[in-house]
Amino acid sequence: MTNNQPHHDLSGPPTAPPLILGPSIGTSLAVWEPQLPALTRTHRILRWDLPGHGGSPAALLPSDGSATIGDLAALVLRLADEQGWERFAYAGVSIGGAVGLHLAAHHPERLTSLAVVCSSARFSDPAAWRERAALVRAEGTEAMVASRPGTWFSHGFAHTPVGAALIEDLRATDRAGYAACCDALAAYDITADLERIAVPTLVVAGRDDPATPPAHARRIADTVPGASLLEVAGAAHLAGVERPEPVTAALLAHLTDSTAQPHDDATTRPQNETPHEDAPSRPQNDTPHEDAPHTHTPHNTTPHTDASRHAAGMAVRRDVLGNAHVDRAVARTTPFTARFQDFITRYAWGEIWTGDGLDRRTRSCITLTALIAHGHDAELAMHIRAALTNGLTREEIGEVLLQSAIYCGVPAANSAFATAQRVFDEIDAEHVTTRATTRASTTTATTTTATTTSTKVDTASRSDTEK
Repeated sequence: MTNNQPHHDLSGPPTAPPLILGPSIGTSLAVWEPQLPALTRTHRILRWDLPGHGGSPAALLPSDGSATIGDLAALVLRLADEQGWERFAYAGVSIGGAVGLHLAAHHPERLTSLAVVCSSARFSDPAAWRERAALVRAEGTEAMVASRPGTWFSHGFAHTPVGAALIEDLRATDRAGYAACCDALAAYDITADLERIAVPTLVVAGRDDPATPPAHARRIADTVPGASLLEVAGAAHLAGVERPEPVTAALLAHLTDSTAQPHDDATTRPQNETPHEDAPSRPQNDTPHEDAPHTHTPHNTTPHTDASRHAAGMAVRRDVLGNAHVDRAVARTTPFTARFQDFITRYAWGEIWTGDGLDRRTRSCITLTALIAHGHDAELAMHIRAALTNGLTREEIGEVLLQSAIYCGVPAANSAFATAQRVFDEIDAEHVTTRATTRASTTTATTTTATTTSTKVDTASRSDTEK
């Protein structure tokens, strides 16, 4: 890196199609780490840091209040030119997404596709950004730390290792670089240019995002011709970090479709596109299917793509193992284990468990037998619960374990029976606890109602006396 370039990182096959990933203000290129294992299988990835963020010098942007999103877009083009990329796909979060919209509007010949994540055509009142710039110049980025967890994340995600690391990135950000990015956001309004964006565009919103609420994403998707829209439940401003699975799946599908299209298709869209307002409404409960994108043009949903395998695998994984288990596994995912999590979701769950050749009861019987044979008691405990979910009774599970004693060995079956009994005891204890909690809640509610009624009667009596 030279002094006139942002700090950046390259990964993925050198000959693969190029994809540039832009970060959000206050973060570093680490904000894209959850997507990296999946994206690097098919693309040459360049992640870059904003001026004053991560490893980039703050001096890349003017400090006199005149910085613009166009200045940041010029830095991206400089990086692409250095790599010899005439055309590239681009995805950006928040201010990174604004850079992408600017590139699509003013340098459309350079982009093959665009993904805009938790971003906007105009970020609130310019005066608010000027005030924030002044605050950070005076007090540093520590002044922003207290408010970011509730903006970036929902459901306490800031307390996870991943969330805490991103907050530390904010603390480490240079005040001059952060303030200059605020100046750029204050001057930014690309609303009037949205209609002339012609590259294939995906827009992603976090349904709980207070910084750029879903209405901002809908405005972009409704105005950019042919754009697709994904709203992610249970996610705030950094949706790709908090809910990486649906965001990654949507990006893979979008990039696959864009790569499959001839380049000049970006300027010739079908005229019979379905408008967003005619799309069927999604259920409000958080199911694995509710994060499917709204699209004007149909996406390729063949199970032969990585994106569809991942999405189908995650849906089955949640159905079989339960949301709580999968959520814990995702929360524990680190950059070191991310590729393995992606692998088992696509391969084990997305290719094998989704097959039509066997029902899930049968697959559970086979899985239990294989785990018993290899002595994988921890996995066996998990799949005993899964077998119950898939419709096996405790008696049928006992028959599978007894059968395994003949073909896997009595010691293996003995251990399996002990594991199964422990799981059944845990489930029974959980049910007892749930019933006790329910009874306690009911008793409390009844007592409260009785007390309230008594108070009302007593009050009424006094009122009558006073009359």
